[in-house]
Amino acid sequence: MNRCFGIADNEFIRGKVPMTKEEVRAIILHRLRLNRNSIVADIGAGTGSLSIEAALLASEGRVYAVEKSSEAIGILKANIDKFGADNIEVIHGEAPEALESLPRLDRVIVGGSSGKIEDIINGAKEKLRPGGRIVVSLITLENLCTAFKVLEGSFESEVSEIIVAKAEKLGKYKSLRARNPVFIVSGEIQ
Repeated sequence: MNRCFGIADNEFIRGKVPMTKEEVRAIILHRLRLNRNSIVADIGAGTGSLSIEAALLASEGRVYAVEKSSEAIGILKANIDKFGADNIEVIHGEAPEALESLPRLDRVIVGGSSGKIEDIINGAKEKLRPGGRIVVSLITLENLCTAFKVLEGSFESEVSEIIVAKAEKLGKYKSLRARNPVFIVSGEIQ
């Protein structure tokens, strides 16, 4: 891959599949603290925006993009091809069960949980090596509380709320329009 960190949202093939926006991706990737050879799982990979950016940073490692939606899998594979991310392996399955076949991991990203946030975090904990990191992005208060509670016992954890506003045309002027807030819970296994 001959790309730099920080791919613009409009460069990704998207369709109707959810995508982690570029500003939030930057914070998630910062919190992951990836190494060149990191082994990463991206749970709820969607379009693959995080998987691809993680693969750029972990260029000698491996990224497992776990996704349950057939529609998303097609878009994810198209984005992997577009960006030449040959160190990504797509896992078509649902977490936490899909994690069972993965090797030990250095980092885990959780973007989609389908109401299984506690089970997914617990499954990820079992796969993480000592010193491993997990970063969970959430949009509901209920999942935020659950994720923080589950991480608190085993991880040195941190919580942030990210609110991004982008300029949009409003007639002949520009106005800032806020996007939905995103909660980021991250931790390093103790």
